Amino acid sequence: MPQFARPSADTNNPGQWQTHSGSTTGLYQTIDEASPDDTDYIISPTNPSNAVYVTKLSSLTDPGTASGHIIRYRVSASQDNQQAVRTTIQLRQGYTNESSPGILIASHDTGLVSSTSWLTYGYTLSSAEAGAITNYGDLYYRIIADTV
Repeated sequence: MPQFARPSADTNNPGQWQTHSGSTTGLYQTIDEASPDDTDYIISPTNPSNAVYVTKLSSLTDPGTASGHIIRYRVSASQDNQQAVRTTIQLRQGYTNESSPGILIASHDTGLVSSTSWLTYGYTLSSAEAGAITNYGDLYYRIIADTV
């Protein structure tokens, strides 16, 4: 039976990411929907350089298999100034803070995104990456934005 982990808490926002309405708290609530809603989203700082945002994911039951684990997310260039960005999303286990970021399970880089249309990305974890997950209740997305 498919399971879906969704953002469930803001864990770290040292780069001062914001919601589409300018708030620096409750970001996870704008990206936790089951179906994409492009009217609410989070925004990296202007001219980001390794700008990090971390969200805890909701708990899952161990599926007992190392196949079918997929990271999905959507990215666009700035809706305001069409600034192109490069986004990397990491799946981590046991993240505490930037000094203790836990175990890197998988990482996916969008490359340069210059379109203001929303682009959907998916990355299927290898069996080794999925097999490295030992606690499905302690997973995080660590998102990094850079201008190129």
